[in-house]
Amino acid sequence: MGAYLLRRLALLVPTLFGIILINFIVVQFAPGGPVEQMLAELRGSNVSTIGRLGESQGELRGPPQGQAGEGPAGTYRGARGMDPAVVAEIERLFGFDKPAHERFLTMIKGYLTFDFGESLFRGRKVVDLLWEKLPVSISLGLWSTLIIYIVSIPLGIRKAVRDGTRFDAWTSGVVLVGYAVPGFLFAILLVVLFAGGSFVQWFPLRGLASSGSAEWPFWQRALDYAWHMALPTLALVIGGFAGLTMLTKNSFLEEINKQYVVTARAKGAGEGRVLYGHVFRNAMLLIIAGFPAAFIGILFTGALLVEIVFSLDGLGLLGFEAAIRRDYPVMFGTLYIFTLLGLVMQIVGDVTYTLIDPRIDFEARR
Repeated sequence: MGAYLLRRLALLVPTLFGIILINFIVVQFAPGGPVEQMLAELRGSNVSTIGRLGESQGELRGPPQGQAGEGPAGTYRGARGMDPAVVAEIERLFGFDKPAHERFLTMIKGYLTFDFGESLFRGRKVVDLLWEKLPVSISLGLWSTLIIYIVSIPLGIRKAVRDGTRFDAWTSGVVLVGYAVPGFLFAILLVVLFAGGSFVQWFPLRGLASSGSAEWPFWQRALDYAWHMALPTLALVIGGFAGLTMLTKNSFLEEINKQYVVTARAKGAGEGRVLYGHVFRNAMLLIIAGFPAAFIGILFTGALLVEIVFSLDGLGLLGFEAAIRRDYPVMFGTLYIFTLLGLVMQIVGDVTYTLIDPRIDFEARR
């Protein structure tokens, strides 16, 4: 197992490099980059933009009316009618005065020490932004994944034991209906019903804590945290039951009909002993080992619209806004972290396989 882990860890570097390189190349051909957006804001006399540029250049002149840009200004549509010196300063400010390969190498060197640079439009370090948004996304991903597993596994086992009964039929209907409702649509329904939309306001609609909660006792802060997390977590959980419940049921049904189960029952083992002493380890191999991947999936892909609906400023919303604004340092910084975590979690999943079933050996060869 040690040699296998070393090989997997060694593959992290070229895999991560390849993913970042491909996305960097794709971004170079995407229209509407940060320079174009800054020039568009300048043409609209955006005060904050002009002030920011003024700090770095000293004094900016307004764009000449009716004058076409020359030189670097001809590169961008938004540069038409702008002073070439202003365009050149914007390119220098964003680092676009250097060739693409130099910018990529500089970015990779910084990533080796987890230095992701500074956001182009927020004026803050990317690392600080990630640390600030991380608690929201971890809270949503962790609690929703745990609740899905805690509910789906016992329900799937019960459905397997009572396969074909009325209990199996109506629970399948409920689970599939929940799966058919998109998480964000259910989130809107929860807001309308319980967060002051049209009926009652039993739950808050913004953030993870009430104002002034930092001064409260620990138990009161914990209750306040749970109060804020109730509706967003429920919105993510409602659509996650179906797949795991049916996978658990089918895994148990497959194992229940095998010879070793028949032998255990013939020896007089009780139903609980058969299910949880013999069947559970084999049936739950894929389910439990898939927990790291499930957590990463909910953490980084399933919470974006829920964060928007409940005004939760997490990683999903941060990445979405960075993509819209073409905030490349934030885009690539979040991509780097997400990819690294995803690759590490794949290795953790493989290790989990061997912990659950020691018979699995990834180094075995025929």
